[in-house]
Amino acid sequence: MAGVHAFDVLGDPVRRRILELLADGEQSSGAVTAIIQDEFGISQPAVSQHLRVLRDNGFATVRAEGTRRLYAVDTTALQEVDLWLDRFRGLWNQHLDALATELARGKRERRLTKESEGTS
Repeated sequence: MAGVHAFDVLGDPVRRRILELLADGEQSSGAVTAIIQDEFGISQPAVSQHLRVLRDNGFATVRAEGTRRLYAVDTTALQEVDLWLDRFRGLWNQHLDALATELARGKRERRLTKESEGTS
């Protein structure tokens, strides 16, 4: 990844927003630039720089279509992020499993309470 850590790339809110836009499907650089300029108030060259950082670090691809440049999400770097996060997934999965157990216990207790009230 060109010497830049994925989280350094993703740490910038403009780049995260660009990725969100690209997650909805391929977008022209003009369309991305218009949205980002409107939302963040930055210049076209600044948006182009963010697009280049995403492209150079494996987060976005670009292809030419006539005079337009079309950007899309490249999953390469996102897979690296996912692998890094994987070591922590077990931590929150344990908590979610415990929550599911408690919810099931609560539902069972409510059901049993209703059944006992219905028979008395």
